[in-house]
Amino acid sequence: MGFPQTRLRRLRNGEALRRLVRETRPDPAGFILPLFVCPGEGIRREIGSMPGNYQQSVDQLVRDCEEARSLGVGGTILFGIPESKDEFASGGYDDNGIVQRAVRAIKAEVGDFLVVTDVCNCEYTSHGHCGYVKDGDVDNDVTLGWLAKSAVSHARAGADIVAPSDMMDGRAAAIRAALDEAGFEKTPILSYAAKFASGFYGPFREAAESTPQFGDRRTYQMDPANAREAMREIELDLAEGADMIMVKPALAYLDIIRMARDRFDVPIAAYQVSGEFSMIMAAARNGWIDKDRVMMETLTSIWRAGAQIILTYFAKDAARLSG
Repeated sequence: MGFPQTRLRRLRNGEALRRLVRETRPDPAGFILPLFVCPGEGIRREIGSMPGNYQQSVDQLVRDCEEARSLGVGGTILFGIPESKDEFASGGYDDNGIVQRAVRAIKAEVGDFLVVTDVCNCEYTSHGHCGYVKDGDVDNDVTLGWLAKSAVSHARAGADIVAPSDMMDGRAAAIRAALDEAGFEKTPILSYAAKFASGFYGPFREAAESTPQFGDRRTYQMDPANAREAMREIELDLAEGADMIMVKPALAYLDIIRMARDRFDVPIAAYQVSGEFSMIMAAARNGWIDKDRVMMETLTSIWRAGAQIILTYFAKDAARLSG
């Protein structure tokens, strides 16, 4: 039946009714809070381009995790800022590295809080690229060995999930084999399977001190124009042993999330990246938008597209509003 018998506005009459019939409900348990850990004690340096986010020492980071857990946030993903960097990203797979120390501290003090570790090399290399550089480009197969060692080191420290973000070919297989050989066959892999060479990463590179010293990452991160290739990347990572997949960034790639949800029956994560966060914060600080409203609208759009896990710097704020 049509109008006047059918009036869809009837179900929009008041917040209680809208809440009752709401189709998409972001759940704080599906939020993952990205955190940046640095050496030292008592350190909490705000990141200029990411208001409310910090480079922080392990003791401060543990407090953030305690607060996030109390709000019902699902977990954290850790990014390390090492004491020193070299050409071989050795800080990434050092058992006493900054991320490994942070994992152990969180597990000791906030034991039931889920800890995901970013498995990459860009924070640890002196040149800022994601692997071993040979003839001006990243050598894929040498880099696989570094990634495998990092994943095992993180698992040994107590990480619940390892998340390779480098976009090397074959990394899921290399990491799965290394984890299994080391006795961590129960440790799942959340693969950044469709990670695009995006302009939205700028604030993160300030936060993680990982800006490439030459060139860019377009020879290994995906071309933003390619959707079908993203499905191939996801399919290959799952075949190699990834347990979950991620699309990064989120907002400009909602179509990719939807395509992945329709095609793959696995948990799908999406990363609302630093540039997305910073644009919302900058507009809100200028009074151009309502921060909380736009924050929840964008997170809902990511959820609605098909992600069931969202990595977001808004995790704590969104959890307060969702709870």
